[in-house]
Amino acid sequence: MKRVGVFVCDCGTNIAAVVDTERVAREATEMPGVVFATTYKYMCSDPGQDLIKKAIREHNLQQVVVASCSPRMHENTFRKAIADVGLNPYLFEMVNIREQDSWVHADKEQATRKASDLVRMAVFKVLKNKPLQTGTIPITKRALVVGAGIAGMQSALDIAEAGYEVVLVDREATIGGRMVQLDKTFPTLDCSA
Repeated sequence: MKRVGVFVCDCGTNIAAVVDTERVAREATEMPGVVFATTYKYMCSDPGQDLIKKAIREHNLQQVVVASCSPRMHENTFRKAIADVGLNPYLFEMVNIREQDSWVHADKEQATRKASDLVRMAVFKVLKNKPLQTGTIPITKRALVVGAGIAGMQSALDIAEAGYEVVLVDREATIGGRMVQLDKTFPTLDCSA
């Protein structure tokens, strides 16, 4: 069985004022695969990240679940922390118990049960996660501009001036689009052709 660590953040009082984080961590230890669970006041802080790194090493954790704020805010922070100790950053799940739980519930019992359920779902998901590798694909920096009207020509010129190769195509045999149908152009009243 894989070894999972669960880290529950108090987020100061943002989470801990409504969710019994100690209980959530205690209940997490009874979940399949969880060998370590704890809480910390600010898990995203340097000491909080150090706590995660230390636990990974000491408990030989293979997967990590962090229950804290929005993944949009700190998912990369935690992925980097677990990668720093040699764990694949994709063997990680993050649960938002701040915006999706403590900020929308006033009842502590209800919020705590919901937080435990969210953590349980993340634990079961992380057990199915596979290590992933990031890759790069080489690209050729050139552009295709479709339509050789005024906007297309200006776009092609701007891209070319930025140092990139440009291919400009139009369905007509000549460039200029609708502009060639005009007699004179504003503001100089020059011939459009």
